[in-house]
Amino acid sequence: MAIPNTYTTSGSDPNLNSVHEQKWETKLQERLDKPVTFKDVCKVIYSDTYAINAPYMSSEFSAQTGTRGCSYGFSEFTLVNDQLIISTFKLVPVFIDRADLAQAKLFTQMDAAERQAALILDVLETAVLAGHAGWTDFDNSDIGGAAGDITVSVTNIDNIIRGIKREIAENNAQNLADRNGIFIVWRAADMEKLEEFAQANGFNLADKALKNGIKSGYHFMGVDHYISNSHTANHVFAGVKKIMQLGVLNATFGKIQVNQDPPSGVTTYGPVSGVGVVSRVDYGINTPTGLVTAVFDVAVG
Repeated sequence: MAIPNTYTTSGSDPNLNSVHEQKWETKLQERLDKPVTFKDVCKVIYSDTYAINAPYMSSEFSAQTGTRGCSYGFSEFTLVNDQLIISTFKLVPVFIDRADLAQAKLFTQMDAAERQAALILDVLETAVLAGHAGWTDFDNSDIGGAAGDITVSVTNIDNIIRGIKREIAENNAQNLADRNGIFIVWRAADMEKLEEFAQANGFNLADKALKNGIKSGYHFMGVDHYISNSHTANHVFAGVKKIMQLGVLNATFGKIQVNQDPPSGVTTYGPVSGVGVVSRVDYGINTPTGLVTAVFDVAVG
């Protein structure tokens, strides 16, 4: 009896049933390296250290008035330690069924790697914007109204910008602002009002993209304005750049672990036929106590 003709493509690609690990990790790192808001407004520290110590002086030196022939006093201070602890971690695990893996092209895997990286960046941005308890309060009373949340409008958004700049100067952070720059990370609805105000005053937004390549931001009234959907409700982040610290564990950032037939962990804990690609980010946030008056938790309604 004649053997029926058969047709197979399984031998055409030696990686047909495997993840392109090196290419996946490269694509992941490429996406993680792109400009994002928190990289511009925070001091990002990549380290393999659990605790990063940053001692600071408890008070500034002061000038002493001298009297001829009399003794003088010294300015006294003590060192206070500030710590950035890298201890929180989040996982972004991706499971690919073995049949899907066989049928997926390289492009599909690279798309998954980019999506994985985007989720990691979202995790870090959300963590930064959730750190509002470590910032200085700024509410409606700081722009001349009653205490409480600010209802952002076209008529008062310029007052918010000017108020933040005033607070920075009054809190003796102007030198830092001159060196690092000032920022506000708005909500989408706030940015719409800012654009309306700016355009009504003859400002050409198209010519003012931020230098770091973040397309969703622009420079206006001496401040770099960004947009994010990751805010904690009723809190907007503003102040001097590079004050808030974000620590990222270098050893795990941008790396993947490939697991063959991993346990599902959903309905049962038995193995599932496929491949698990796991990336994680270990991080910590900190606002140095001595510089807390240079960043603001803008209370918005």
